[in-house]
Amino acid sequence: MHKMASDQLEKIEIESAINLVKPYLLNLQKRICHFLEDEEGKAKFIADEWSHASGGGGVSCVLEGGVVIEKAGVNFSHVYGAELPEAATAKRPELTDATFQAIGVSVVIHPRNPYIPTSHMNVRFIVVENKNTQPVWWFGGGFDLTPYYGFYEDCVHWHQTAKDACGPFGADVYPAFKKWCDDYFFLKHRNEPRGIGGLFYDDLNAWGFDKSFAFMQSVGDHFIKAYQPIVAKRKQHAYGERERAFQTYRRGRYVEFNLLYDRGTLFGLQSGGRTESILMSLPPLTAWHYNWKPEANSAEATLYKEFLCSKDWV
Repeated sequence: MHKMASDQLEKIEIESAINLVKPYLLNLQKRICHFLEDEEGKAKFIADEWSHASGGGGVSCVLEGGVVIEKAGVNFSHVYGAELPEAATAKRPELTDATFQAIGVSVVIHPRNPYIPTSHMNVRFIVVENKNTQPVWWFGGGFDLTPYYGFYEDCVHWHQTAKDACGPFGADVYPAFKKWCDDYFFLKHRNEPRGIGGLFYDDLNAWGFDKSFAFMQSVGDHFIKAYQPIVAKRKQHAYGERERAFQTYRRGRYVEFNLLYDRGTLFGLQSGGRTESILMSLPPLTAWHYNWKPEANSAEATLYKEFLCSKDWV
């Protein structure tokens, strides 16, 4: 099920499709910012509007220095380009030299409290026009969770909500997109997953526009349902220097993945996107320690043994 692109694409009117997707994404950005500000209680998002060199632009909403949220970025973008970047054409060489529109919302949340997991969500819609063929389009995205101290009930809730998001679209969707997420968010050079996964999908057009767009909305809506209860439950959990040190160490894995493997980061940088918005995903404080190992039978060791492994949570 990983190959989601169809050879027989449903024809769509591009501007009509964009006019359906764009309002949803702008509203999703607003709703995510509101729920994070409600949980934070002190710091507020700043909205930074920007323009893309080849057309379009976006709004980056950034919250920094909060009591609950150390850094969060909720970025909306709608950009145009004269040529797809290599990150998109590597598997689609026939689309080289084609113009494109990419519209999406990307979210990364780095809480201050180490007992609240870092979270990521992205939903996007891409349209490519080549003078020799009809427009090519696809949806992609998903959400994943990166805990520092694992709670079994949180992981079950996260994956049950992901499963609920997929339920109306077929019984095989959650298992396939859960596995895709596990495979994608894996640091090959460390031989370990980034976190406990969730959902990941790309090149989705075989379902037709209406169903594919409905799935995008389900993923976006269920991200809030998946993450907000975890933040609310864990934000008062006491922590000290030890937990904070482990959090900054594990954040290093997040940085490594985003700079080495993440297709969204590569797409943005290769397409001449706004660097500040693309790299908003990086945490404010991170640490690397040479050949560090957790103490045996510690909470830190439990993360590696019980949570950073392939597992069916629901």
